Amino acid sequence: MERALSWYAAAYGLHSACLRYFNAAGADAAGELGEVHRCETHIIPLVVESALGTRGPVEVFGTDYPTPDGTAVRDFVHVSDLADAHVLALQRLLSEKKSFAVNLGTGRGVSVLEIIRAVERQAGAVIPWQPGPRRPGDPPALVADASLAQSLLNWNPARSTLAEIVASAWRWHQRLPRVEA
Repeated sequence: MERALSWYAAAYGLHSACLRYFNAAGADAAGELGEVHRCETHIIPLVVESALGTRGPVEVFGTDYPTPDGTAVRDFVHVSDLADAHVLALQRLLSEKKSFAVNLGTGRGVSVLEIIRAVERQAGAVIPWQPGPRRPGDPPALVADASLAQSLLNWNPARSTLAEIVASAWRWHQRLPRVEA
């Protein structure tokens, strides 16, 4: 898609901003807008739902990765930080009239077990989890290099600590109607 957009810019002069999200997570500060899917696959909502008793134990896909605790490491970025990046990207497009593509992440990875522990701290409860097999093709760690977003857009994620992401997701999920697991 990025190539097609560059060709379109060359042919028609319409410029674009490609924002490559890493793992978007969290909810708005007021807890009014958040993430919920009928068939949830994202780790933070899965762990929060388990803590709230609306889901059973969390399955951890792979506990033998070459990472500090053996679980996969990923880069999570708060949805509010992503919204800020969109505004900055639009401002740059309007002022520079030049296409660009940037990674949006924190440059810091957190493991699946770190997420479980963070939700446990937020919930004040132990979250049941069970080891499962690695998913085919999953790398041990996937972390963004967002230095280009920082230099081009002057973007720095301000709300993307694991504690802030988990706290906002927790507030959002607490507002949802409960359906037992």
